Amino acid sequence: MDNTPLMGLSILLSFFASARVAQLYVWPRLRDLPREEALNVLVAPHLFRFIGLSFLLPGVVSPALPHSFALHVAYGDLAAAVLAGIATLALSARASWAISITWLLSVVGTADLLYAYYDALFGVGLAPGVLGAAVYIPTVIVPPLLVAHVMAFRVLLSARREVGLDQAIASRSA
Repeated sequence: MDNTPLMGLSILLSFFASARVAQLYVWPRLRDLPREEALNVLVAPHLFRFIGLSFLLPGVVSPALPHSFALHVAYGDLAAAVLAGIATLALSARASWAISITWLLSVVGTADLLYAYYDALFGVGLAPGVLGAAVYIPTVIVPPLLVAHVMAFRVLLSARREVGLDQAIASRSA
């Protein structure tokens, strides 16, 4: 049996659930925060992207998983985790370059996740079984991370430093 439709459905439902949780619980609380605080909340989940290193662990993934795929997924996630660590420290310290590093994380992190999906589907054409125990990464972990990136882009594009997001968004649309 081809498990690709089940994998696709799992990813789709995870995106729906992630977006809905963000809409109901995360965004309403972020709107009143200053930009750096809101971004810190959205960057923090990316600290756990070291989990992508599991694609390099024998026994977690199938030996049939292409090594080139495992390498770029693992090290792309590691790079995003390091950028997230730097960004959270900079945002907390209100460093002058905090927004710049957050932009870098958002662009690099989003591109990494989207490229991994693309490569899995169209590049190396992964069968779901080769992911082994790591199947939960693209189905459960990646969708909320992408939703967090979308929200971070929204904050980065719409907020000013001194005011809460609601006030900044309102002033841009006025």
